[in-house]
Amino acid sequence: MTIVEVPHGSRSVVLRVAAVITETPDTCSLVFDVPDDLRERFSYQPGQFLTLRIPSDLTGSVARCYSLASSPYTDDKPKVTVKRTVGGYGSNWVCDNVKTGDAIEVLPPSGVFTPKDLDDDLLLFGAGSGITPVMSILKSALARGSGRIVLVYANRDHESVIFAGELRELAEKHPQRLTVIHWLEHLQGLPTADGLAALVEPYTSYHAFMCGPKPFMDRVHDALGRLEVPRSRTHAEVFNSLAGDPFADQAPVEVTDEEAADAATVEVELDGEVHELKWPRKQTLVDIMLSKGLDVPYSCQEGECGSCACTVLEGKVEMDNAEILDPEDIENGYILGCQAHPVTDHLRIQF
Repeated sequence: MTIVEVPHGSRSVVLRVAAVITETPDTCSLVFDVPDDLRERFSYQPGQFLTLRIPSDLTGSVARCYSLASSPYTDDKPKVTVKRTVGGYGSNWVCDNVKTGDAIEVLPPSGVFTPKDLDDDLLLFGAGSGITPVMSILKSALARGSGRIVLVYANRDHESVIFAGELRELAEKHPQRLTVIHWLEHLQGLPTADGLAALVEPYTSYHAFMCGPKPFMDRVHDALGRLEVPRSRTHAEVFNSLAGDPFADQAPVEVTDEEAADAATVEVELDGEVHELKWPRKQTLVDIMLSKGLDVPYSCQEGECGSCACTVLEGKVEMDNAEILDPEDIENGYILGCQAHPVTDHLRIQF
């Protein structure tokens, strides 16, 4: 097996695998060593993910996003967890090939599937490997928060439950704060909206976070909708296989005089700082921010991962591809920076 030792772009780095952990017969975790000089770049929020560059005989490489199952507050090293999927090139390659000591090209942590306040009461839903970012949130909230946490975790059978032992230990250690509810398909059938709604009806005031296959997420959305849980308290993580190459450096944006003359003005809040930029209509928000040297969060540039999600506070945009966002998200002002073009002359946007 050959794994790249030199980054392909300026944003990525090569990390060593400190350990490979077998979680279940079809799931493994990769623990990474992060050198001291990269620790700040690889600091992360609970629920975020890493993008790995995986070798491919057909295309040279493919990019895959894998959630961090570790907590920045309880784990010394970042850990991603990967479950095999039928026909899944990336997941099968990782599980079949990666060994301790190997080097893998990685993009810094990204993603917005993270609680704003770890003191909130949390209602967490996971199915299969969807437990991965949920586990990061759960451990972080127990370590640094004060609220109650309810986890509903769906799997085929007992053998499929990822982190079963760790969840059991956490529930025993925090009996007043953590409730874990397992839904096993071989005993209860597939999760239904009615069944999920009945389970979580006592917790409708909690902030809900969900991750898993689309049919499962649809049923959770349906259940929460029936219970009239506000959309503002519902958060979903969605992953698609990335078609582009987020590891390649982007070519500089070229703007004609005509485009510059018709450009909109945008005030972008990023990491607490406000930047005023000219925004040509044919360019995306990520494009113009990169051209100004701003460290904008992004990964795929294809509208497939949600890394560049941000909120329109003033003005209006149009998007080339927004399928990863729910209609409710868009109504609440969420956009994808890598797909957005200005419609109005002045905008305010917050990351």
